[in-house]
Amino acid sequence: MKNKDIAKYFYEVIISDNLLDEISKYISEDCIQRIGEKEMFIGIDGMKEHLLALKKTYPDYTMKIIRQYEVDDYVISEFIMKGTHKGEFLGITPTNKVLEITGVDIDKIIDGKIVEHGGATNTFETFFEHHLIKSV
Repeated sequence: MKNKDIAKYFYEVIISDNLLDEISKYISEDCIQRIGEKEMFIGIDGMKEHLLALKKTYPDYTMKIIRQYEVDDYVISEFIMKGTHKGEFLGITPTNKVLEITGVDIDKIIDGKIVEHGGATNTFETFFEHHLIKSV
């Protein structure tokens, strides 16, 4: 599989179907997360923790890749995440509304596994649209 296909399968199948036992097939033990210029070790366990936290907030969430770009070992995936807001998130009480959040993931894939992960989600527009936050 090409790196783009690996990333797409990871997000649309492994994550969307909550196949946490399969994560080690797609995430390197040495995986780091990039936040701007900072690097933070997450590994397989850190990725599992992150995904479990998301499932507590949006138990039925799924991801759909709408566009991808590949440069060298990097895959940039634009996505739509959709799920029912059932758990508290950043102090926001659960609404039981189905929310769609857009975002971009940037993954470095070596030998079929994600060794570096980063990206951003656009929660602002969705939260504003659903009156979860308001302007000042």
